Formats: sequence, C-alpha cells, structure tokens
Amino acid sequence: MAMTMNGEVQLPASREAVWARLNDPEVLKACIPGCEELTRTDANEFQAVARMKIGPVSARFKGKVTLSDLDPPNGYRISGEGEGGVAGFARGDATVVLIDQDGGTLLKYDVEAQTGGKLAQLGQRLIGGTAKKLADEFFANFAKAIQEQP
Repeated sequence: MAMTMNGEVQLPASREAVWARLNDPEVLKACIPGCEELTRTDANEFQAVARMKIGPVSARFKGKVTLSDLDPPNGYRISGEGEGGVAGFARGDATVVLIDQDGGTLLKYDVEAQTGGKLAQLGQRLIGGTAKKLADEFFANFAKAIQEQP
C-alpha cells in the first residue's frame, strides 16, 4: 500500500540551527515517536529500532535511515526502511526543505511511504491517520527541541 503526505512547520530558529538539529542523531532519536535506538553507521546512514502501534498491530521495526541529496543548510532527502517481523514492512522517503521565513525557518516536507504485510491489510484510512499522527508528533517534538536548545 502506498501513500503520500506533505506539510510544513514554522520553527523559531535559523536555517543553520534547524539543519544542525536535523542531522543530530540524539535530537532525532528523542523526536521520533517510539524510537528506541538511532545509531550513526556512516556519515549519512543510521541504524534504527522503533516500536510502533498501528491499530491492533504492534511491532518493533528494525531498519536503516539514509540521508541523500544533501544541500546544507537548505534540505535533504531522508529514506527509511524497516522490517517489523510478522507485522510486515514500512518504507518511506521524505524530501525536507528549509526556507528562511518570519525570523525563523519554515520546514516543508513531502513524504512517500509504502507498507506491506499485516500493516497493509489494515486499510488506507487507518494507516494514513496513524502516519499523519506520527508526523505531527515528530514535528511537535522537533519544534520543542529547537526551542530548548541554544
């Protein structure tokens, strides 16, 4: 099952500060809902473990996250793929763009994601609603992290 999602969030920090936090594994780990581990394995690659519950399906996903098309401090492409055992798999790509706006930074994102296995059987509305909730939670956590760090 494939889906797309996009959005934007205004952050009270410079593009350079937002860029630095988007590339900090500790900040990302703290902001990603359900993230248990996020370890840098290469300059632009991470191993990740996250626990997710989507409707009646709960799973621990293990996978990797790759950053590409880097254009500091303007944006990048972040790709992730994870296996959740019998729950299935999830894959996604997000293009993130940072723009100076209103004394801070406007972060815009476009996401394409696919799920398979039991997850795909749950239906588009449940998957889409959960994905939107997770994205909203990530960006709320990220905005809080931006405000807390100097």
